[in-house]
Amino acid sequence: MKKKKHIALRIILGLAGVYIVLSGINIAVGGMPTLGLGGQKDFFEVTNMQPYLIQDSHIRFVGGVWMGVGLFFLLSVTDINRYKKQLLLACILIFIGGISRLFQAHPEITFGKFIIGSLLAEIVGMPILYTWIYKSVE
Repeated sequence: MKKKKHIALRIILGLAGVYIVLSGINIAVGGMPTLGLGGQKDFFEVTNMQPYLIQDSHIRFVGGVWMGVGLFFLLSVTDINRYKKQLLLACILIFIGGISRLFQAHPEITFGKFIIGSLLAEIVGMPILYTWIYKSVE
């Protein structure tokens, strides 16, 4: 029975990893305007280039870190037992990121059709994944 749980867990971690890597590439390579992998990319006009480039650099860094999380999820598929503690930490960090969305104070966006899937994955899915990993992996 444990083997079947691990197979399903590997599939979930692999799928999550692929999604996270792609969304990380979208931001790390595309910067603030993104590559457009998540939808429209022409959504603002730069009026002050220097501060924009500084913020764009920060956003690319965050995208690269996010891509790294996805690569870690993919790596963890090879040996979930070995990476259990790190996976649990990653789930906590993603959960915190989801909670952070609530500080935007624009519920029409936060709970709107373009964000709600990610938000649910972050604040509902990550605690479920955390519990699954914690209870089923030695």
